[in-house]
Amino acid sequence: MTDSDRPPIHNAADADDYGDPTNSDAARALLVGVLGGLASAAGYLIYRRLPDEHRERLRNQVRSLVESRINEIRSNLKV
Repeated sequence: MTDSDRPPIHNAADADDYGDPTNSDAARALLVGVLGGLASAAGYLIYRRLPDEHRERLRNQVRSLVESRINEIRSNLKV
């Protein structure tokens, strides 16, 4: 079915009936963005309340995880 074969859409509720993915994709992207922002804000608040020694240990773990992932990507790409 081409766009010229479809009847005109008069309201947003009709858009889903014709399989228009833009409305649902935009809503999902917005929801994921908001949830991601909330999760990162909560993580930051928890991180700020950690004692210095725990923060340092966490930084070292993240640094080693990122380094290992970069090395894995480099070996896969043979760079």
